[in-house]
Parts: sequence; structure tokens; C-alpha cells
Amino acid sequence: MERILSRRMEDYMRSIYEIVERKGFARIKDIAKDLDLKPSTVVEMVRKLHRDGFVHYEKYGGVTLTPRGREIARAIKERHDVFKKFLELLLVPEDIALKDSHILEHQLDPKTVLQFTRFVKFITEASERPRFIGRWIEQFREYCRREEERST
Repeated sequence: MERILSRRMEDYMRSIYEIVERKGFARIKDIAKDLDLKPSTVVEMVRKLHRDGFVHYEKYGGVTLTPRGREIARAIKERHDVFKKFLELLLVPEDIALKDSHILEHQLDPKTVLQFTRFVKFITEASERPRFIGRWIEQFREYCRREEERST
């Protein structure tokens, strides 16, 4: 995806998208809690996203995504989820995978992101996944277990 938003704006867009998916709308306090920010900071960014046509926002009301904002936010979330899934395939603990996927989603070239996406899709699509991939994942899991035992 061509970068049209700052990293911070992308974080807001993904947060709003996820909250709206759960609740149907987002409030400033929901976004502030999700991003661990002060509500006044969130209001400032939400106003900017509103001016730029990514969200609908009314003071003291809910925040929702415009059609354009929803499309972009969905792509941001999908990119984030690909990295999280990739890290989980490498047996990175979920809390660390969540944190690190957030870092990766902003750092890589779009062509690299595309290849990560293709790889994760290839590995995880069960209906098309050859048996050797399932065995490979299990062997990797066992290898990691043995290495962990050896290092302790």
C-alpha cells in the first residue's frame, strides 16, 4: 500500500477499525484506551482524520470510518495481522508477536509485505496446504522445544 498516512495515523485508523468492528462505532475514550493516550490527544488526531476524509466525527459523538477510511484501515489491519501470524508461526509468544508485528507493519517495503502475505497465506491455508508443510511446522516446533531444553 502506498504510504498516504503517517505511522501514527495508521495506528489510529487500525484502532478505530478494530473498535468499530467490535462495537459498531468508536468513542474518543475507546480509542484513547486502545492506544494508551490522553483523550485530548486523540481528539486532535481524529479531527485531522475527519478533515482528511478518513473518518466521520462529531464532538461528543462516535467516530466511524468513511468508505475510503474503512478500505485503508482494513488494508492496514490485514498487513498487521499477516506479520502477527508470521511471528506466531515462528512460535513467538502472542504478546511479543503483537508488539513486534506493530513495528514490522511500518518498516518494510510494500514488495516485502506482499511476499510475507503470500508466504503466510501459503503456509496457513489448510485446504491447499500440503501435508509436508504441516509436518514441517511440527518439526520446527519440536526443534524449538529441544533447543529450549538444551539452553536451560
